[in-house]
Amino acid sequence: MSSSHHPIRSWPSQERPRERLRTLGARALSVRELLAILVGSGQSGSTALDVAEGVLAEGRGSLRRLSSFSAASLESVPGVGRATAARIVAAVELGRRAAVDRPTVEDKIRGAKDVFRRMGPGLRDLDREEFHVLLLTSQHRVIREVLITRGILDASLIHPREVFKPAISESAAAVILLHNHPSGDPTPSAEDHAVTRQLAEAGRTIGIPVLDHVIVGDDGFTSMSELGVLG
Repeated sequence: MSSSHHPIRSWPSQERPRERLRTLGARALSVRELLAILVGSGQSGSTALDVAEGVLAEGRGSLRRLSSFSAASLESVPGVGRATAARIVAAVELGRRAAVDRPTVEDKIRGAKDVFRRMGPGLRDLDREEFHVLLLTSQHRVIREVLITRGILDASLIHPREVFKPAISESAAAVILLHNHPSGDPTPSAEDHAVTRQLAEAGRTIGIPVLDHVIVGDDGFTSMSELGVLG
């Protein structure tokens, strides 16, 4: 590919990222080239590919790490303004949603693997914990996903009322709890065990059972049900 020290518009057309995308398709392009298309143009002395390289460096070369960045944090990269940062964050979010998009027939939850397949791509790269609840029908189809808390998981902050209020209003037959570990390690902590036992007991009391509590990590998950924690 031509030197990035020269403006991309001066390169042979077959080497320009946009032209390569048109002729070869998006799959043929590197992450750097795809980011350069989002960047659009560089600044004095640099090209869109140079700016894209800076964006990748900010994410330490990891697209998954980059996906956890906010638009504001990307604006610290030289050559990335508010509009460019917004485009990158929006593109990454579209990719994340595409990863979890599936036909309605697959909305039935058969086990922890289905939970991870559905929710993992959106949770595993976050830099802080999020605690969610899946509301289920009697056939274990998902009615709705509910975000309960965002931040450090604390049993004192996750009140059964906040978990089961939407379940009651939606006439859910059961719920599944889940949250992520920003460390990437899905091994449950003592607090995870406490939250699971507390909410499982509350579910038994009101007649809406907690089927599982799934902890999401980088490339895997832990099922508290499989560990026998729910009782």
